[in-house]
Amino acid sequence: MRYAYYPGCSLHSTSREYDSSMRAVAKVLGVELKEVEGWFCCGSTAAHAASRLLSTALPLANLASVRRMGLSDVLVPCPACLSRFKTALHRVDEEPAMAEDVAGIVQGDYAVQVRHPLQAFSAPGMLEAIALRAHLRPEPRRVVCYYGCLLTRPPEVAQFDDVENPQSMDAVLRAAGYETLDWPAKTDCCGASLALTEKEVVLRLCHGILRAAKDAGAQALAVACPLCQVNLDTRQEEVERLYGERLSLPILYFTQLLGLAMGLPAQDLMLQKHFVAPDFTRKEVAHHA
Repeated sequence: MRYAYYPGCSLHSTSREYDSSMRAVAKVLGVELKEVEGWFCCGSTAAHAASRLLSTALPLANLASVRRMGLSDVLVPCPACLSRFKTALHRVDEEPAMAEDVAGIVQGDYAVQVRHPLQAFSAPGMLEAIALRAHLRPEPRRVVCYYGCLLTRPPEVAQFDDVENPQSMDAVLRAAGYETLDWPAKTDCCGASLALTEKEVVLRLCHGILRAAKDAGAQALAVACPLCQVNLDTRQEEVERLYGERLSLPILYFTQLLGLAMGLPAQDLMLQKHFVAPDFTRKEVAHHA
């Protein structure tokens, strides 16, 4: 199985552990990821605030590069990037005038199937492959799956999973042997886009998510978004001080959890990069070092 792969800016910088663990897990599962040649920023967040045409043309120009590679499917791990790609495709389908304007900017065909890796990994055949290769008893055992506010919204654009009660990450992690818990905050907003402007709002939103995860009995919170991971991980100590409670909840990418269950090397999972690194991560790192 072969896909084009658009890492986006975050996975090449602040979220390198997502990129590294994604590539490592894909290799074990026999999924070939071919990085989009000459890719550039999709324009999130700045472009759509500055120019509607620019915010449509930037993602579609990247998709035209996918077509020039001879591929027609691309995996986009960052939900912010994914949203921009899917919004651009939806917009040119719905607005002939926009499609005409974009044609004057973007050279080549951009008809590409855009997917989040969870969409690929949760396909029946892939779930079987995950179950076959996840041979270790996973630790942490009990996790909650946090999809965030953007991965399934707006539903007419995202066209992926249940908008309010998504199940793809749950299915993927259950296939690897984890117990995924029911909880009420799986699609709540963490406030990441307000991180520099509305700090009090962000801390309140993060606390609500972290508290809901702890109340559900989670030992870790699984994410699929770089912005959500950074926000919930780096803000946790500040949330604890503000609300006077101990949380200590590791915020791990679903690919890192898959890697733990598959016994992948510590250098591929980069668990040491997180701010909240409890005992089970240190034990895994020591085991695989």
